Amino acid sequence: MTAVVTKSSPRFGNACALACRECGSSYPLGAQHACPECFGPLEIRYDLPRITREMIEAGPPNIWRYASLLPVPSGTAATPNTEPGCTRLVRADNLARRLGMRRLWVKDERGNPTHSFKDRVVAVALAAAIEMGYRVLACPSTGNLANAVAAAAARAGISSVVLVPANLEPEKILASAVYGCFLVKVEGGYDDVNRLASELAEEHDDWAFVNVNVRPYYAEGSKTIGYEIAEDLGWRLPRQIVVPVASGAQLVKIDKAFGELVSLGLVPDADVRVFGAQASGCAPVAAAFLAGHDVVQPVRPDTIAKSLAIGNPADGPYVLDVVRRTGGVVAAAPDPEIVESIRLLAVTEGIFGETAAGVTLAVLRRLLAAGQLDPDEETVIINSGDGLKTLDAVAGALPATPSIRPNLAEFTRLHDAAIHTATGAVRTCRASHDAGRGDDRGPQAEAVRTV
Repeated sequence: MTAVVTKSSPRFGNACALACRECGSSYPLGAQHACPECFGPLEIRYDLPRITREMIEAGPPNIWRYASLLPVPSGTAATPNTEPGCTRLVRADNLARRLGMRRLWVKDERGNPTHSFKDRVVAVALAAAIEMGYRVLACPSTGNLANAVAAAAARAGISSVVLVPANLEPEKILASAVYGCFLVKVEGGYDDVNRLASELAEEHDDWAFVNVNVRPYYAEGSKTIGYEIAEDLGWRLPRQIVVPVASGAQLVKIDKAFGELVSLGLVPDADVRVFGAQASGCAPVAAAFLAGHDVVQPVRPDTIAKSLAIGNPADGPYVLDVVRRTGGVVAAAPDPEIVESIRLLAVTEGIFGETAAGVTLAVLRRLLAAGQLDPDEETVIINSGDGLKTLDAVAGALPATPSIRPNLAEFTRLHDAAIHTATGAVRTCRASHDAGRGDDRGPQAEAVRTV
């Protein structure tokens, strides 16, 4: 598919070519996402100039402080956009103590304009799409991307088309529709929606499907998570990072960002072990890792973690490459542990993450219990979105809220009973641990203490 492009040559900052990730062939920058020679996926290649920490720190408080490392025109920061990024890196000491870890950080992506990391990738895709002459921003989505595309298009003053699975969480559907996009629910799972999007991309030359026909540009936006982690740590890399895996692009691009920072001399070289996290109900990459395979076999998703429910992940093989090269693991956790972990993150750090965050923390706990992740090494985990988008996942796991008359005595009786119950639970947990039957790093022991 050849997009409608401007008469002048598109300019994408320091990006210099599109390169095939399989055969290595290079192509001019433009509206192309698959290699004509081998049909492999294309990614951006750069000719990066000298960049200093001071130059980055002098930039705006959003992802455009890293514009020289992204495939966008030089004036992108001044155009109407949602200005995502510069989200918090939270030192999670309470959670670390609960898990028996020395130093743990949470990269909290709730602070983005539509409350997920997808605002980053969409901002980069939008800048590239406008430069190439596209007139409509579009996507197939499991929810977070739908919100980000609809909002970014509204801000830029262009139309948007959003396709989502029919069983998507109502909160995510409403949070897309409010921006005035053309929103369609499609029967089937995300992979069915993605196939329809690919067909539509062929039919509509001026529609930029951010994760289809402008995917090489879109995916680069996830690098900014890696850049920010390093900058927030005082220009150094963590020793371990756990990343949720849907398509797999976020994990691959964070690893790419770390490599770029090292090659540019912005951070000292360090061995970073990269871990991937999936839900057991949609774990094709984890299954391939466990089996020692290089090929990821598609699965039909069945999990509450709908934002990760991609049964045929485009970057799955590259996730395997990164994880194996860095000495990490791709693992999965079941839905009950995902819900437990959402609550654990909330009660220990005041961070209400969506189901993908529950997946990441649940897998972290499993890796610790299995001795596959070092509790003494500095570790970062990613909370990719806001729990307010996935309320149904935790609704059934929370205790009923009591109701009383406006009476001091009734409140006091209720409060005293709650304190007595909580004290008893803590004593039970400690007794179990003292008897050698508990484990501070195990999901079962923590479940008692999150109630």
